[in-house]
Amino acid sequence: MFREDGASTLWGRSRELGEDGIGATLSGPLSEGEVVSMEISVPIAPHLIKVRAVVRYCNGLYCGFEFLVLSSEQRQTLRRVCESVGTPSTPV
Repeated sequence: MFREDGASTLWGRSRELGEDGIGATLSGPLSEGEVVSMEISVPIAPHLIKVRAVVRYCNGLYCGFEFLVLSSEQRQTLRRVCESVGTPSTPV
């Protein structure tokens, strides 16, 4: 993420994933409304999805993100990942 004092990187682990967003526990705090760049590792090719997302809610270090813009290829990859792990492809 980019802040007034410079760029920062956080690590996280997701618990929820959908075509429109992701929920993750992070290694540091974020604020609702912040826009971040994300790299999401997925178990199918292309194995890494790079997206921009906005923080919609936070509960401690657990945050829910809404993807801002996805290409049709990224959306299709997310749909396939959700289907392969048996989660509904609905917003987080």
